[in-house]
Amino acid sequence: MQADDLSGRRVMITGASRGIGAEAARAFAQAGARVALTARSAEAVETIAREIRAGGGEALALPADVADREAMAAATRQVVESWGGVDVLVANAGVIDPIAPLDKVDPAAWDRLIDINVKGVFHAIRAVLPVMLAAGGGTVITVGSGAAERALEGWSAYCSSKAAVHHLARCLDHEMRGKGIRSLVLSPGTVATDMQRRIRESGINPVSRMDWSDHVPPAWPARALVWMTTAAADPWLGEVVHLSDPAVQAAIGLGGDGSDE
Repeated sequence: MQADDLSGRRVMITGASRGIGAEAARAFAQAGARVALTARSAEAVETIAREIRAGGGEALALPADVADREAMAAATRQVVESWGGVDVLVANAGVIDPIAPLDKVDPAAWDRLIDINVKGVFHAIRAVLPVMLAAGGGTVITVGSGAAERALEGWSAYCSSKAAVHHLARCLDHEMRGKGIRSLVLSPGTVATDMQRRIRESGINPVSRMDWSDHVPPAWPARALVWMTTAAADPWLGEVVHLSDPAVQAAIGLGGDGSDE
């Protein structure tokens, strides 16, 4: 299947230094979009941005911590100054640690996860929303998780954070769909990234014991995120797109082996 044509679209991706975020940056660039990569690691996002530019694409590397509201506002201003606006936000940044039972978990680490996984999504949305509204609309895609709907041992912070951002995305849809804002959530399933390696190392709950071959490649959610910016995904507005659903895979154009058909 040929990539969707997003020529000229301005896409901002949080947590773009690795995993789903990095692969999404490449997929959006391949579809013709201009890509702004944000993450805490300046070196990592610059490396990926340089790779995209070497391939003929347009990319900005914007080091920023999503937990820092002012840093996200500043990164958004840089995108607007460079390209005139933001058409798509992919709120992807997230962490899995701390993995620990509630009676033993470090409260400071629990707080930090909420700062990144929940407040970070809010900060990113709050930064781009005025820009999108002034332009008449835009797309906000939040990377969620099946953990939002299922309690898992040791994951109290992560499960709680994903439940929160699923509802945050629904609130955005409820308030802003009539003003041109498209809000969707991607639940990518388990993906073969560094986060899964950390989960595997923990040895806690059934997810840590999954075979590596059971995890989908990062190309799957990356392809899904590109597709979700198009009108083809409009039936899912305000809802969660479950990548494990064969009907969703067929709509996106994913083959059984994870490749484009």
